[in-house]
Amino acid sequence: MAEKSKPVKSPPLPKPTGREMEIVNVLWEIGTGSVRDVLKRLNENRKPPLAYTTVLRFLQIMREKGLVTREEGERGHIYKTSVTAEKTKRQLAHDILEKVFSGSTHDLILHALGGRKVSSDELREIKKLVIKIEKEESK
Repeated sequence: MAEKSKPVKSPPLPKPTGREMEIVNVLWEIGTGSVRDVLKRLNENRKPPLAYTTVLRFLQIMREKGLVTREEGERGHIYKTSVTAEKTKRQLAHDILEKVFSGSTHDLILHALGGRKVSSDELREIKKLVIKIEKEESK
């Protein structure tokens, strides 16, 4: 009788630091980019601006961590994120839920919605999600 293989657990997603998250957000916005592309976007509203070498070093570290990939382009290295925004945000939200709110979705939502003004469009989306979850649970 053949042994059943155990499901392969996927490795945990790399967790970006604050500055790395800024870079990841830029790459999600622009898709792919060189160090200069990322630097330009990061420095649009920053005083004092970041240096080229700083962004380059962060991208090198992020590549080692598996947060970004790098390819040779016509004008040098081109970077892109290795994990989708959806997957990363879901993992980070789960981490916050567990570490900060002890797994209480209720507390997380109350703090998230109570801490800032919520637009009517956002409230509509939240209501749709709640209705969807209620329908799935009643099945």
